[in-house]
Amino acid sequence: MLDGGLEPPSYAQPGDAGADLRSRIDFTLAPGERRLIPTGVSLALPFGYAAFVHPRSGLAAKHGISIVNAPGTVDAGYRGEISVTLINTDTTQPVTLRRGDRIAQLVIQRVETAEFVPVDELPDSVRGAGGFGSTGGFTAVPA
Repeated sequence: MLDGGLEPPSYAQPGDAGADLRSRIDFTLAPGERRLIPTGVSLALPFGYAAFVHPRSGLAAKHGISIVNAPGTVDAGYRGEISVTLINTDTTQPVTLRRGDRIAQLVIQRVETAEFVPVDELPDSVRGAGGFGSTGGFTAVPA
């Protein structure tokens, strides 16, 4: 912890995947505003692991607060303070949060690394190059 006056990341309930990260500062986000918020937390993750910073569902549902680059990635080699780029998606209401408020969740996962090999052609697959909605999954409702 870089800020001993804050609670360290913690899990709210048994079995939770995300540990809560707290704001190190008081701040207000105007409608549409984004801001980098420090958490007072730094980590030393072992190689083969990464931490992913996810939005808190309650802040999103009640106040429109999300994370611009969700999930944010904390690599094993990073030793600096974890900060969270929050955005207020509400079009009319500012949101004020205080030091110690829970602003994001930290999920730690095992990750693999890959070897990238240039090739002239990829093998065929059922999906092929289809993307961005090519598999369906919704029915448009006429306006």
